[in-house]
Amino acid sequence: MEPWVISTGLIFLYLLATIAIGILANRKGTSTMEDFFLYGRQAGFIVLYLTVVATFHSAFAFLGSGGFFYTHGIGFWMAGTWTVLVGAITFTLGTRIWALGKKFGYITPADMVADFYESETVRVIVAIVSVIFTLLYIQVQATGLGIILSAATGDRIPFALASLILLVVAAGYLMAGGLRAVYWTDVIQGIWMYVAVWGGSLLLTYKLFGGPVELWKRVVAERPDLLTLPGPEGFFTPGIWVGMTIALSFGIILQPHMMIRYFTAASSKTLKLLGATTPLYLMTLFIPAAFVGLGGALILPELATPDRVFPELLIRHAPAWLTGLILAGATAAAMSTLDSILHSNMTVLTRDVYQRYIARGRSEKHYLAFGRWVVVALLAVGWVLTVRNFDFLVTLVTLSGVGALQLMPAVLGVCYPGRRLTTAPGVIAGICAGLAALCLTQIVFPRPFGIHESLWSLAANFAVTILVSRFTRPPSEATVERIHGEVERFVYGD
Repeated sequence: MEPWVISTGLIFLYLLATIAIGILANRKGTSTMEDFFLYGRQAGFIVLYLTVVATFHSAFAFLGSGGFFYTHGIGFWMAGTWTVLVGAITFTLGTRIWALGKKFGYITPADMVADFYESETVRVIVAIVSVIFTLLYIQVQATGLGIILSAATGDRIPFALASLILLVVAAGYLMAGGLRAVYWTDVIQGIWMYVAVWGGSLLLTYKLFGGPVELWKRVVAERPDLLTLPGPEGFFTPGIWVGMTIALSFGIILQPHMMIRYFTAASSKTLKLLGATTPLYLMTLFIPAAFVGLGGALILPELATPDRVFPELLIRHAPAWLTGLILAGATAAAMSTLDSILHSNMTVLTRDVYQRYIARGRSEKHYLAFGRWVVVALLAVGWVLTVRNFDFLVTLVTLSGVGALQLMPAVLGVCYPGRRLTTAPGVIAGICAGLAALCLTQIVFPRPFGIHESLWSLAANFAVTILVSRFTRPPSEATVERIHGEVERFVYGD
């Protein structure tokens, strides 16, 4: 049997397993919106831990990070800064979001901010920003899935068809079992992904170089530019480093698929433990990614698509059965994030748009059916974006994070009581200013003075939000007391 048949067969066996889990989740769940969209707010530590780390680390970590090490060198270990921040954000901000969601029954981020700012316009804008910028994240995962399957088959299945097949599988088990299916598959995918990255990278490192130390010596001798800052292409300047740290910590956390996870936790203790431990998983995954990227720069110096470095090395230098298992882990990495994004966008569009403005007062069964059709539409849009626009995975993730970052002043205004209140007009003006600054500093005048667009856009957002809020009407005293009072009771006790 040809090696590509073995490796591809193992990937498809994995896909069948995820479908079976989705069917089982459908049987175990209930037909309520809270169960389908929020796992019944019952996620314990193990399940929540594995779904959060699997969702945060995606094709971006499994493929894109190796590609960035391959191209830009050791500067990508800056990832350690944002993975630590993710834990701190979860411990502090995440627990406050959980407390408000449990008290007031919020299902989406837009539910929370619209309630505090007493504005349906805020709800719509937050929902639109959430969906538009996470579409880029769908593209990242679909791109990664296409790379994995097309590489595993030696391009016998073309990239476009490969990404479509795996998109359909992820959408299928999500539609069958809702967030319960996502969480159950993420438990397996989170473990499999971690073992696959470490196992595959160590196998390649020892086989090709004799171990990490020998790899390092060869990089020093043959490609010392990969061990410098700002790197071979001058990318990792301080302005880029800090900007990517903010975009890939706060920016990812503020995306709806991550914030919704806070609503699903069984308790605040679960989230605090989650915040304290997630950096261990998130940080250590970038060590083997460096082995792959730096080693690939020595072995495959002319690789046309750097994001393919891991699967290409496996296919050329590892046994077919092991390649299949590891690439199934890569598939798990992409699908564990893809299913979460599809779910969150389905939830936002169903709850914040359809149920609120188009079809009020319908049955929960009706809304769940509509949500499943939303998944189909999102799948189609994500696939079209994938086949028409191929780019570095890390770049796309960063842009997605910068977009979601524009929600930061609004969310902080809800979760952190203070003497100066943020207002609905301030939030709206700030988001518009931040998005305008993002367009200017990414397209018209790319990264002025070498400073990342996330910093420019966030600075513009905060400045306009604060200024406009000084001269516009704040939320009513009753609302402030109700929501900020609940935050203070949660933080300081009764």
